[in-house]
Amino acid sequence: MQTGQSQAQDSAALSATVPERALPMICIAITAAIFILDAVTTAEIVVAMLYVGVVLMAARFLPKRGILFVALACAVLTVLAYFVAEPGGLPSATLWNRVLSLAAIGIAAFLAVQSQSRERVLREQARLLDLTHDTIFVRDMNDVITYWNRGAEQLYGLKKEEAVGKVTHQLLQTSFPMPLEEITVELLRTGRWEGELVHTKKNGTQATVMSRWSVRRDARDRPVAILETNNDITERKRAEEALRETQTELAHVSRVTTLGEMTASIAHEVAQPLAAALINANTGLRWLGSDPPDVEGARKALGRIIHNAGLARDILDRIRALVRKSPPRQDRFDLTDAVLDVIALSRSAVQKHGVSLQTELAPDLPAVGGDRVQVQQVMLNLILNAVEAMSGLDDGAREVLVSTKTDASGQVGVVVRDTGPGLEPQAAARVFEAFYTTKPEGLGMGLSICRSIIEAHGGQLWGSPNEPRGAVFQFTLPPERGGTVPAKGADRPSVA
Repeated sequence: MQTGQSQAQDSAALSATVPERALPMICIAITAAIFILDAVTTAEIVVAMLYVGVVLMAARFLPKRGILFVALACAVLTVLAYFVAEPGGLPSATLWNRVLSLAAIGIAAFLAVQSQSRERVLREQARLLDLTHDTIFVRDMNDVITYWNRGAEQLYGLKKEEAVGKVTHQLLQTSFPMPLEEITVELLRTGRWEGELVHTKKNGTQATVMSRWSVRRDARDRPVAILETNNDITERKRAEEALRETQTELAHVSRVTTLGEMTASIAHEVAQPLAAALINANTGLRWLGSDPPDVEGARKALGRIIHNAGLARDILDRIRALVRKSPPRQDRFDLTDAVLDVIALSRSAVQKHGVSLQTELAPDLPAVGGDRVQVQQVMLNLILNAVEAMSGLDDGAREVLVSTKTDASGQVGVVVRDTGPGLEPQAAARVFEAFYTTKPEGLGMGLSICRSIIEAHGGQLWGSPNEPRGAVFQFTLPPERGGTVPAKGADRPSVA
């Protein structure tokens, strides 16, 4: 790695040692020296062959016509020296040596012109690469930079002279999404790699880029260079993070608003176990006050008090989990347990509207990954929407069916069916739009937030008509690796 870097630095130093403007004078001096040497030596010595070096040197600073002129001049000097030089050796051998020298000069001129044409094409291509806003640079297999375009200069603040010859990952302090060895193995195996990298600019700030690597191979299929193209996505990543924070905030506000609307139902849920605990406490006191005291009866009453207090605590824990404002989590959890907790929390609201809530929970449902509280928020919203949709019905059954399933693609789903008035065709197309609502007091954010939550978890949420009446809302989530979780409540056909 250090060898490649030092070679690049030595080449740059050599170029700086020989200024371009001095090359013409050096070329003329060498040409004159070769002619004099060719003229004073015997004709059988092939001194004119040295004109090849003059032609190649002229190619460094002259255009095509200039190279051809220099080659012609060297050929004329070669022929002139043939007549000036002292004769020696066989005339045929001497003439043959001159012909070889002229051929060498011509071949050198041809190769120099061809090389210059290729270099011109490469320079034009390099200029085109400088026109793009993308960062493009080339590095050898030792990660030493050999080409650095203008887009790279603008993004990183490093001029071409500061970058070429340096080790790219040291210069940019690259942060990789996986070990560099693994990336290199994939790159050499497939010929390309793509991923997000974090680079450090010259001013010390960091840039997140979408990086694409491609390997260039020689005629023997050996890797010789890597082309790296980077798109700056720093602002996009910041916008995505800001959007996630906003969605999290909206989801929290929605949860708090929903629970606020359920205050009476929640109070009823908490009051039931507390009232039962009070009755059991009075019963226990009577048992202890009897003569003789009934200790066994009092002990059973105290056990029932503990059970009732546990029920109240569970209700408060569910409420606290939904109200708590915390960053989204990525946990592995049982979807069936999450469904049962939400149903228990909404039981009073369901009974208040005279709705029968049934469940069909699939056994051995795969676990899912994500934020349990946010997924429960979606369930709660769908159940309450179904209950509210049937609150105005004058006849017919008021039923909500909550089921879980695993579809053919392995996605885990939750389905909420109701027997309400259903969805109007125009409403079905817009029901997930922000600020669209069919409720007089609604804000139109509930289902929009629900869809954002599910999509952030890699799933889908949609609605459709139910048969013979009502609506069906369902969502799917990708299963978490690690097997299945037995459904604890799969044997409960009815909840309310």
